[in-house]
Amino acid sequence: MTSRERVAKALSFERPDRVPIDLGGMRASGIAAPAYAALQKRLGIRSPIKVLDAMQILAEVEPAMQQALHVDVVPLDVDAAAWQLAQVDQGVRKRLFRGTEVHFPPGTNIAEQPNGDWLLRDRAGEPYARMPKDGFYFDFIRPTMAGKIDPSKFRPPQTVPDEQLEAVAKLARRLHEDTDKAVLGWGAALSVVGLSALLADNITQGSLDAWLAMLITEKPTAHEMMGRYVDSVIKRLELYHQAVGGRCVAWGMASDDAGTQRSELLSPELYAEMVKPHYKRLCGWIHAHTPWKTFLHSCGCVHGYIEHWIEAGVDILNPVQVSAARMEPRRLMQEFGGRIVFWGGGCDTQRVLPLGRPEEVREHVRQNVGAFAAGDGGFVFTQVHNIQANVPAENIEAMLAAAHEFGRC
Repeated sequence: MTSRERVAKALSFERPDRVPIDLGGMRASGIAAPAYAALQKRLGIRSPIKVLDAMQILAEVEPAMQQALHVDVVPLDVDAAAWQLAQVDQGVRKRLFRGTEVHFPPGTNIAEQPNGDWLLRDRAGEPYARMPKDGFYFDFIRPTMAGKIDPSKFRPPQTVPDEQLEAVAKLARRLHEDTDKAVLGWGAALSVVGLSALLADNITQGSLDAWLAMLITEKPTAHEMMGRYVDSVIKRLELYHQAVGGRCVAWGMASDDAGTQRSELLSPELYAEMVKPHYKRLCGWIHAHTPWKTFLHSCGCVHGYIEHWIEAGVDILNPVQVSAARMEPRRLMQEFGGRIVFWGGGCDTQRVLPLGRPEEVREHVRQNVGAFAAGDGGFVFTQVHNIQANVPAENIEAMLAAAHEFGRC
């Protein structure tokens, strides 16, 4: 069975020959460049490291690594497509604080400060993110919280540059024709809770507190803004679909970190009233006009939303933060198994993967895979979010070896 066939079966709730494995298929299932370099050394792989995500300093997972670790998924990220197609020497070569040499995307503008911090600058030269000296990744430099959101200033993009569409189309053809991997598409994802709070040009205008208040006190205005947002996402997805067609098995329709470690960010009732209708319209369009499965990324305790997501048409949930409240694998499978695909939850990245011994990682993965793979399909293995820079290579290898061993159906 090819990787593409394996993933397709899992997404259709059919039993594949083994549980599919994702490493680096999107920006929340990746691996930090220093950890990737250590894994390369452990496995005897020698090649330059491409950074696909400059903010998080996530490495591109190359074919040799995919083969060694039985990885079944490859990314088609619209913002990184041109860089995925380019040669590594076209990038910006930098040495990270702990000595790892990497190649950032062409045009990446990093300025070193007198105190040793790194600033990431946009095309206009304005800093938008900072990595402290000896840090692992960049954090957004947040704008000052607005006292009140101005709905007229929210102007989501309505189109996609031609050069990006050309790169996306070319990359989709290459990944589909030159590999047997399942292609996961990502771009124009809706973001109305969580990550959007970090961005001044998103619907929250950098002020999550004011936006959450609007969901309660200015409901018609909030609905109107989210409606315009969905309109813009659909316009761009239509262009991406024209470029990609059916070469992607799924597409990231939303990135909304709607949970905390202990509970949902919004009450499920408020979420169902305010956010669910917009998810439903977006998922409905994707299902009516493309063959893609709808892929949602939402961190934290999101248990109270899952039934609403299923009703709205969400096919796949990631990252399945099993360490959060009410997110235990067996509980999730008992309540929602067979109705939504769990793409993640394979290994806790807060404690077990970075701090456990390899044998503890192996046992943890065995238990999680045993729970999620108990049904017919409906599970893609990946760790809960990105592998951080200081995670031991032997733990990463133990995790993926266990996923392959215990995932056999």
